[in-house]
Amino acid sequence: MYQLEEPFYFYLLLIVPILIIGFFILISWKKAIQKEHISNHLFKKLSPESSKFKPKFKLFLLSLVFIFLSIGLVNPKIGTQLKTVKREGVDIVFAIDVSKSMLAEDIAPNRLEKAKRIVSQTINELNSDRVGIIAYAASALPVLPITTDYSTARMFLQSLNTSMLSSQGTAILEAIKLAKDYYDDENQTNRVLCILSDGEDHEFDNQNIPSIAKEMGITIFTVGLGSAKGAPIPIKTNDVIESYKKNSEGDVVITKLTAKILQEIADSGNGTYITGENTQLAVDEIIEKLKQMDKQEFESKQFIAYKDQFQWFLGFGLFFLCLELFVFDKKTYWVKKLNLFNEKNI
Repeated sequence: MYQLEEPFYFYLLLIVPILIIGFFILISWKKAIQKEHISNHLFKKLSPESSKFKPKFKLFLLSLVFIFLSIGLVNPKIGTQLKTVKREGVDIVFAIDVSKSMLAEDIAPNRLEKAKRIVSQTINELNSDRVGIIAYAASALPVLPITTDYSTARMFLQSLNTSMLSSQGTAILEAIKLAKDYYDDENQTNRVLCILSDGEDHEFDNQNIPSIAKEMGITIFTVGLGSAKGAPIPIKTNDVIESYKKNSEGDVVITKLTAKILQEIADSGNGTYITGENTQLAVDEIIEKLKQMDKQEFESKQFIAYKDQFQWFLGFGLFFLCLELFVFDKKTYWVKKLNLFNEKNI
């Protein structure tokens, strides 16, 4: 198998046929001029050192120079290189609340965008940890499985919105249950779930979430988004607020941060509750907690990579160029007996 890094430079190979055509045109022109002024027999007497083979040999060498230099510039990647990759880190799954209440703008620009910023900046601070993403409202949806591909994680993160789940509400328990399936080994001690939510779960008291979280053995961080004062949920069209969400009685719904729920979940999961009002402070606290955790080797695999081969072709190209410079048009008498250029038959 092979790869070509810069195939554009193959166009330089067009120089080779141009050289060959130009060479034979020049030879034909020289012969025509010679016939007009002198016979072949007399020309051989006057120029006994002239070689018919060496100019062609020099053309051959010069063609090889352009061929090898062109291929070198293309940089073919040939062969395989076996590498072993070992990583140590934490498996951290981000469960992001995408219910309509996350559109409240009591923290700028709104709760959901703040959550995405916190997760994005946290990913930027990670080294060899694996990340996964879950979106949840009244149900939970797996968005991205555990991976070390941070660029893909950021891409999926930006795609989160409040319309991706038709059923509305906040079911934190569903997110916790789904997160359990993300981890490879139940015996891992470095399993982390980071829940980013406003904590408005109206079924919390009936679900016994703290006990379930404790039994799962997953370290749970919770990030509270919103304010105790609360804010209405805007209804927008083309980013312009048209109205606010209302209840069945026609009153504007005010959604508030329920920090108590998030605090209980974090305590039951042997984790920490973090206020998400300041993005950098929240990120710093998450990273600091992750650094304190045990790091386990979770990946040891081998993969194949292509090796650059341009240096070989450039080396041969320079070699033939130097050789061409030291080959002259005249006959070489000290090698005449060896007949290297087949001159005895010419």
